This record gives sequence, C-alpha cells and structure tokens, in this order.
Amino acid sequence: MSNNSRSQIITQGRHRSPNRAMLRAVGFEDDDFSKPIIGVANGYSTITPCNMGLNLLTDRAVAALKNAGAMPQTFGTITVSDGISMGTEGMKYSLVSREVIADSIETACGGQSVDGVLAIGGCDKNMPAALIAIARMNIPAIFVYGGTIKPGHYDGKDLTIVSVFEAVGQNAAGNLDDADLLEIERRACPGAGSCGGMYTANTMSSAIEVLGLSLPFSSTMAAEDAEKAESAAQSAEALVNAVKNQILPRQLLTRAAFENAIAVTMALGGSTNAVLHLLAIAHSAEVPLNIDDFERVRGKVPVICDLKPSGKYVATDLHRVGGVPLVMKMLLEHGLIDGTCLTITGKTIAENLADVPSEPPSGQDIVRPWSEPLYEQGHLAILKGNLAEEGAVAKISGVKIPVITGPARVFESEEASLDAILAGRINPGDILVIRYEGPKGGPGMREMLAPTSAIIGAGLGDSVALITDGRFSGGTYGMVVGHIAPEAYSGGTIALVAEGDSITIDAPKRLLQLNLSEEELQTRRANWKAPKPRYKRGVLAKYAKLVSTSSLGAVTDLDLFPECENA
Repeated sequence: MSNNSRSQIITQGRHRSPNRAMLRAVGFEDDDFSKPIIGVANGYSTITPCNMGLNLLTDRAVAALKNAGAMPQTFGTITVSDGISMGTEGMKYSLVSREVIADSIETACGGQSVDGVLAIGGCDKNMPAALIAIARMNIPAIFVYGGTIKPGHYDGKDLTIVSVFEAVGQNAAGNLDDADLLEIERRACPGAGSCGGMYTANTMSSAIEVLGLSLPFSSTMAAEDAEKAESAAQSAEALVNAVKNQILPRQLLTRAAFENAIAVTMALGGSTNAVLHLLAIAHSAEVPLNIDDFERVRGKVPVICDLKPSGKYVATDLHRVGGVPLVMKMLLEHGLIDGTCLTITGKTIAENLADVPSEPPSGQDIVRPWSEPLYEQGHLAILKGNLAEEGAVAKISGVKIPVITGPARVFESEEASLDAILAGRINPGDILVIRYEGPKGGPGMREMLAPTSAIIGAGLGDSVALITDGRFSGGTYGMVVGHIAPEAYSGGTIALVAEGDSITIDAPKRLLQLNLSEEELQTRRANWKAPKPRYKRGVLAKYAKLVSTSSLGAVTDLDLFPECENA
C-alpha cells in the first residue's frame, strides 16, 4: 500500500463517528482529530533494571508530543532480562522475545493506523525488535534508548554484570573467597539502565544511532541522568517533524547505512550479536545484506575504543569523551562511513557531525587516536570451514592464541558444559563444543555467558576455546566461536563431532575445521538422526518451526510463501 492511500484510510477512519467516539473516550477533543496520532511503544518493566526507568522517558515523550501538536497513544510491550535468565531454561525466550516485541509493535501500530511510532526500550532485544517493526511498517519512527547503567565499584575496580559471572568462575577455581563474591554481587548493578560495557544493548543502541533512527549522542547516555529524559522529549519533537515531512525509515535504512553501522560496531569493539540483529533488521527493510559483508567491512576498520568486555571502560566513559558521534566523525574523516546517509533529524550524517571534533580529546585513552588503534582491523570475524559452511561469528582481536588445534569436549547443552567447567574437568588445550543450542535446536539460541565467564574465572581464557551453534553475550570474550551454521538440529557438521575429535580454529585464516576425512563425515552423516523437537506447543514451538538459520539473522518471516515470489 502506498503512503498516500494509507494516509487516506487513516484520515477517513478518524472522521467516522464510531471511530471518533472511541477516541473521545481516551482524551480526544474536537480539534485533535486532525492531529497526527503517534504510537508510543513503552517497554517498561520491573523484570530488569534495563527497563525499570522507561516510564519516566515515556511521560516526557508523551508531553513533548502533545506540545508539538501530535496525539500520543501509549501501549506496552514485553521484555526478557538476559542477565537474569542467563544460564537457565528461561534464556531460550530471549531471542524469541525479539520477534514477539517486533510483532506486538507492528500489530498495535497497524491495528490503530497510527501516523508514526516512538519506541522506547532498554534490554538487548528491545532495540533490534523495535527496528524490525519500524522497518516492516515504514511509517515515520524514532527509537529512544532507555540508557546505560552506571558502573558499580568494589576494591578499586569498576563492575558490570559480567564481573559477577566471572567472579563465580574465580570462586569455583578457589581464586576468590565467598565474602568477595558476595560483595561483587551486591555492588555490580547499582541502579537503572542496561549493562554498562559495550555489550549487546549498548552495541545496538549505538548501531541505531548510526542508522539514523535515534538522535545523535543519545545511545551512550546514562539511564539515570537528566539528559536522558531531555533526549526523550527531543526525540518526540524530531518524530513530529518527520511525520510532517514524511521522513520514512526505509529512506534511512539503506545499504550504505547498514555498512556504516557495521563499521562503527567494529570501531567500538561491539557485540557478536550485532551480526545477527543487523541481518534481521536489513531483512525487514528489504535491504540486501549478508554475513560476508561483515568480514569485508571488518578488514577496513580498526578498533579504536577500549571498552569492556575485553577493554577497560564502560559506555558512560565513552559518552564523557564524545560518544558515538566522535567515533563516527573519525571514521568519516578517513572515508570509512558514508556521510550522505539521511537521519531522522532531516539532516545527513555529515551535517549532524559538522561540529564534532575529528580527533579524540587529549588526556584520555578511551578512544584512541587514529594513529594508535587498539587493533588494526575489526574484531568481529566470520569464520568458515567444514564446521561452519554458512559461517560462524568470533571475536578475534586481542586473542592471545589465535590458532588452536585441540580435542573436542562435546556437550549437548549449556548446563552440561558449565558443570564440567566448575568441576575442574576441562584442561588447557581443550575445545568445548556446545551444540543443539541453535535457533531451532535450543530453541532460541541461548547465550553462553555462564560457561565463557566460568572459563575466564578459572584462568583458562587463553588456553581453552569454545564453539557453539548458540550465541554469546555481548560480555563474552576469549577464543569463542558462535552462531555456527548450519546448526546441529538441522544436521550441520557440528552435530557429527565426537568426543576427542581434532578441531582447528584459525582466526587469521577465518577457518573453523573438523579434522576428519570427507569419507568419515559422510559415514557419520548417514548415521545421524534429527532429534525430536523439544517443544511441541506454545511460543517456543512456533519459533522453532518458523525461524531461519542464524546466518540469515534468525528471522521468522523468511520465504513464508515461496510459491508467490515470482507471482
């Protein structure tokens, strides 16, 4: 449907008496029926600190929308706390929630025929979910990030939620006493906001700022600071302007914009989950983007930010020295992002960055000078080989042993691997294989923060590798390879690995290899049988039935009607 015909339907509907009567009940008066109606998708929840501050932002946005001449209509959507569900069966619902949130926003906005949408979210999946819905609907839209948490402090160190997971591993290895573990737990999360490092939430908020669907500087603000609420009000004003000028998401979500987002993600040292989510958003926007594009961009872009999990600083530190606009300006100056891309402000990236310095401030090492990057190339690599014919995702920069060949230690679930790590049954040189945790096999593609943190805590981070068809938290680092596709449940080679098999991970060659002959692999494949689905009803069953491979973004609306493709 064209935007003109859609607008006609909306306008005609509002002037029908029954429609007007219903709207009067929620506060419309005679003069309000000619105003644009803005859906405000509020992800408020006390389930997680990431989302507990969103009602304040919603109130500020609603007031600003009214002042700007629009009529806001607020509705709720869900969230899952990755940090709380991590390491449990509940984590299977995390990636699923991305689809539920996207569907709920699309459903509410489509059902009410709104003129625009302002989406407010905090935890990891809120952001890509909102962008998926926004790209599908293609009505004027803006995203408001709930903001990052401030770091906790103990024993002279900044703490994040990952500090607690690693402390558990240290405690199990006998390197941290119970009293210190308890104090780290007590202090790691001091208030509202999403996890503080350049983990998935802050990676995706940054990517959305680069894509032009949130305001400059907004992606690294602290949740509890006054500027965050002020930014919500400014976002509302920007959205009303976008409605008046019909600035549409797909004008912003271009191929060049996605490449910009990939480049900034590399420069920031962002989460592996950015690969999955940017592919999914591009799919919804009908923009051709594939997993190999990440490898191509990675080779050109240095890592210039020293941020957790592998670095020293958190998102509020980055904000203090210039935030994402500083990083964008440095990349723009060196021809690594396209400054002509349009943003929700109505200006191009280059215009938005006109007054931003092109060099980081002196006296700090959070953002490095261009001549002194942390790493010469990006950190998110796409590995391929007979263990990952469609590809796998790894963080490779800063890994002390970039090439490892070792015996496979095979586990059919995350829980089984964690038990072995905490019991001291993993040895230097081992390669842990955690399978049947993919999008279909899990289902839900759980994050493996508990085992990877336990490996770090046990002092094995530089000598043990881990591969999985599941995902990793943005807080994971070390020699770990995830998103292996095809996954085990679909008969990928990872399903054929046996205990003790030789596996090679070669980061410089982007290789993930099971060192067996093709004849042996064919024999094992002939003897392999697909497992029965773990869930036969409910949301997990529906997800497992619909979800695509991770190499395509784990989307749930891929080729649903292939027979109509050429009709």
